[in-house]
Amino acid sequence: MTTTYTVRAVKWSGGWELHIGDIGVTQVRTLDKAAAQVRDYLETLHDKDMEGVEIVVVPELNGLEKEVVASRREISEAARAQRHAAERSRAIARELRATGLSVTDTAAVLGISRGRVSQLVN
Repeated sequence: MTTTYTVRAVKWSGGWELHIGDIGVTQVRTLDKAAAQVRDYLETLHDKDMEGVEIVVVPELNGLEKEVVASRREISEAARAQRHAAERSRAIARELRATGLSVTDTAAVLGISRGRVSQLVN
């Protein structure tokens, strides 16, 4: 079972305060280093390796947190849709070629270049 620490990040003039539940507070200049800083803090505090723990940093963004979550979800959904579309494009290009359509005709039907047809069927 993985131990998870949820860390509340609060912006201040020197960077971010990292509030680790009831454990304590540390600081970091930029959020990209927050998880490593929290891990180092916990290792110093508990005198043991914290490599296996999960650090979840939740920045306080003056109400923009929900917008960030929604945006990240939409990006994930778009990536999933793009993978699905690519799989479907490969399948239909193969099917069109298997029915006897030339590369040129397949490209015209799909609205893509002949080179892209070759990429999709290979």
